[in-house]
Amino acid sequence: MRGATTHQASRAVVWHDLECGPYRADLGVWEELAEAADGSVLDLGCGTGRVALHLAAAGHAVHGVDRDPHLVAEVVERASRERLPATAETADVTDLDLDRKGFALAIAPMQLIQLLGGPGERRRCLGAVARHLAPAGQLALAIADSAAVEIGTSPPLPDVREVDGWIYSSLPLGVREADGGIVVTRLRQVVSPQGSLTEERADVRLASLSAAKLEAEAEACGLRSQRRIDVLPTPDHVGSTVVVTEAGEPPGTIVAETSGGTS
Repeated sequence: MRGATTHQASRAVVWHDLECGPYRADLGVWEELAEAADGSVLDLGCGTGRVALHLAAAGHAVHGVDRDPHLVAEVVERASRERLPATAETADVTDLDLDRKGFALAIAPMQLIQLLGGPGERRRCLGAVARHLAPAGQLALAIADSAAVEIGTSPPLPDVREVDGWIYSSLPLGVREADGGIVVTRLRQVVSPQGSLTEERADVRLASLSAAKLEAEAEACGLRSQRRIDVLPTPDHVGSTVVVTEAGEPPGTIVAETSGGTS
């Protein structure tokens, strides 16, 4: 049986795999964007590698960042085990300063941008990512309409997984409005190999954010709006909109005019 420290570290990985890992409805969008990009991909909030490893398996060079070192270590280990062209490092997307620059594409799946603490943090993230893009590199961000995020009238089934004799269960309990956004609450339960039960409530807050507002914030950071891509809802997940932007001249940059005559 794993030691207590190892088990505690693994819980972050298990919860991410359990609650985010099964989602696949958006993978075709990231595949399409990666295929069109001429270079490496930066995966923001990579988690345990749901998207990063999927794209790497398709032959794309991917670098993931996440603020949780346990999740980052899992991406590195899985990429090494499967011999995939993916790397990852611990970093905060609102204060991004990587040694690597010039990414052809940066992606922010699973409503990452709505998990940040308001417009100020969003702009810091957008500006930091813009500085890591190649000329004409793209940043694509998934957002969900907060009005559509709700728990249905039918009682949902919990997501359940067994790992080394431990049973993990995550059950959506409800949605409430709070501070200009919504909070989704889950009940997380863990049953040990000896049968003892522990449980806790886990809240995820999504800021209310429209595609138009996000595009305006991106424009202010030197990212030109390109297009929107819809991701259809599934029985277990709400739909989303992927806002695609392109790196342009930084705000305040003066572009010199050239004469149309000959000398």
